[in-house]
Amino acid sequence: MTSNINLVNVRPEILQRLKLDGEWDLLPITSFRGNYYSDEQWLTMTVPSHWQQHPELEFYAGKVVYRKRFSIKKKKGMRYRLRFNGVFYFYIAYLNGMRLGENEGYFFAREFDITEHLKDQDVPNELLVEVDCPDEHNKNAKHLITGVFSHWDCLDPKTNPGGIWQSVEIIESGAQYISELRLRPVRREDVVRLADENPPDTIELRADIVANSSVPSAPVYRLTFTPYNFDGKPFSIAWRANAAPGDNVVERFFELENPKLWWTHDLADPNLYTVKVETFGDELLRNRLDVWEFRWGLRWFELHDWIPYLNGHRLFLKGNNYPPGDTRIASMTRERYLQDFQLAKSANMNFMRIHAHVEKPELYDVADELGILIWQDFPMQWSYAREVLPQAERQVPLMVRTLYNHPSVAIWCMHNEPIHITDTKETGFAPTFKSIWTSFVYSWDREVMDVQLKKIAEREDPTRPVLHCSGKWPLPWMKDVDSHFYFGWYSPPEGPKRRFELLTKLYPRVMQFVTEFGAQSFPNRESARKFMPDDVSKIDWNHLVERHHFQPNIMSVWYDWRNAKSLDELIALSQDYQIEINQYYIDRLRLHKYNPCGGFAPFMFLDSNPAVQWSIVDYWRAPKQSYYHMQVALNPEYVFTLLDKDEYEVGETIDAPLYVVNDSLWDYPDVRVRAELLDPHDQSVWQSGEMQTTLEPDSAAKLVQRISFKAARSGDHRLVLTMQYGEKSLENHYRVRIV
Repeated sequence: MTSNINLVNVRPEILQRLKLDGEWDLLPITSFRGNYYSDEQWLTMTVPSHWQQHPELEFYAGKVVYRKRFSIKKKKGMRYRLRFNGVFYFYIAYLNGMRLGENEGYFFAREFDITEHLKDQDVPNELLVEVDCPDEHNKNAKHLITGVFSHWDCLDPKTNPGGIWQSVEIIESGAQYISELRLRPVRREDVVRLADENPPDTIELRADIVANSSVPSAPVYRLTFTPYNFDGKPFSIAWRANAAPGDNVVERFFELENPKLWWTHDLADPNLYTVKVETFGDELLRNRLDVWEFRWGLRWFELHDWIPYLNGHRLFLKGNNYPPGDTRIASMTRERYLQDFQLAKSANMNFMRIHAHVEKPELYDVADELGILIWQDFPMQWSYAREVLPQAERQVPLMVRTLYNHPSVAIWCMHNEPIHITDTKETGFAPTFKSIWTSFVYSWDREVMDVQLKKIAEREDPTRPVLHCSGKWPLPWMKDVDSHFYFGWYSPPEGPKRRFELLTKLYPRVMQFVTEFGAQSFPNRESARKFMPDDVSKIDWNHLVERHHFQPNIMSVWYDWRNAKSLDELIALSQDYQIEINQYYIDRLRLHKYNPCGGFAPFMFLDSNPAVQWSIVDYWRAPKQSYYHMQVALNPEYVFTLLDKDEYEVGETIDAPLYVVNDSLWDYPDVRVRAELLDPHDQSVWQSGEMQTTLEPDSAAKLVQRISFKAARSGDHRLVLTMQYGEKSLENHYRVRIV
């Protein structure tokens, strides 16, 4: 039963929220002993953090005990909950000698009712937390659902993420509190209609309420929407709803007047509301029992045959893979996420794939505010023991519920590359055979576990697309997957073009959505010198392999980096090749925009630690040259060509097509394109005439004209394409090798 009530302007009392962050006691141990640790030699540790950030525990993995003593002023009739926002990975909590409970899983919050165990006023309380985060040595039979934090070739293998990595809080509430809250747009007949631009008819609020025996029989609920980043009028309603001791569900359908929609930054504004839901014990709204406040955007997202639609508008997704913002993810802040996503936005990216892990809440807040869509992976990477399935089934709904209200979160994916991989540098018949077999024939992870997890996620959230896994080609018997391509890195030395282009001609569906491709490169000189000598003859290459992800043997397949005479030359060689590989894939995927490609994400955006790897932004957030080239390659209005060879002979005629494509909503009726060839000394040796074309809004790629030219001398030449459109211009460069 629900009933409306009149709103009154009464300021309710403020509920208490006590953070227990700061200095804690820390004790590494070999086995847990319940609540008996008082006479031990404790270390001091700042929380949130990872215990390996302590100077005495730099390489420690295993079990630790945390201890915190605190005081709190209790209020009569109020309830108190202890909330752990994130702990790697297992933990058991004790308060004042009483065992509160245990948990497994790193990325979601867990609460315990401590009202009866909490001491009042100046009497100190003692909180003990036993935490275990073991290293898993059998990498193809993992049990911990930690994704890339446990098994990856892009994180320092000496690190362990163990620790209380997010805040610990005590939350005060009245006789009832809100345990979960979801907002969902409901459209006509609850069906999203393709290309329908009309806002939803109604919005559904669902609140899960936990009440104790003293809860009023019909508490009052108040819902308020206030524009956060745009001008508009607040909206508020209040109503009564029956409640009983225990778990309750409160549902309410309502309409927003002239709602503003949330968009990606390249289409329009990411309009957000501040949403507040409160519960009260009476109609005068004086006795506030609980409050939940967050930001929310109204939008709907669809994938139709892998073509994305946002609010009924088709869009082409161009993004990147986002690894943990830092190996020590506890050290990430809103400011660091804002820096990262502003770099992504400046590079014309409209989505980011959170690669095989779940990030801190601040990342999703920043994505909401900047208008960048999120592809969210469940933290599963490569293969697992079959015993992990029940725990995975438990944690998938927790991921969905934790991130449900973020408008930026658009796609759920259950598993990254569910195949047999121990080490990407591993060779030999047995591991190669297992990898091929699990890729193209049968993988229990993919065929059994991931399918089951997909069904669970779809039940939890029918509003978003759910993928069972990422990383295999969509062959006729594997249609519901995206592709990862490493021709030009992991492939044999025939080069990327021959194999990739043959495959796409035989079966174009492999391009429907591509979420990994790329090549390794060294960071810029200033950053490189922070973890390697300036003199290349003194670099410890084995150390770069073991701790900084360098793959020297693979790199040597593509160019002779070992003969580089200086660090600057080595950096230039690697970044130039990375630019070529990324440009090669991006051009061909943009050529096939919507036919059949719906989007792509190179691998990857940044380094989680000092590294030589696939990133375009290094650990210190210094963009590589490949970042600036990708910025051009992802420009909404783009001119490009496809060169059919890696190198040409002196005097050979080079015939190449010129294409233009437009991802923006702007129309350009007068577009002018020029091409010019520069020799190794940047002297012009050939110029085309001016070519004229048009760019329609959100258009597919179209051919402008074919050009033909030749070079009279050997060396690396540059083909420069210039496009004038409206009052803007774009310049795109290609290296042309003449031998």
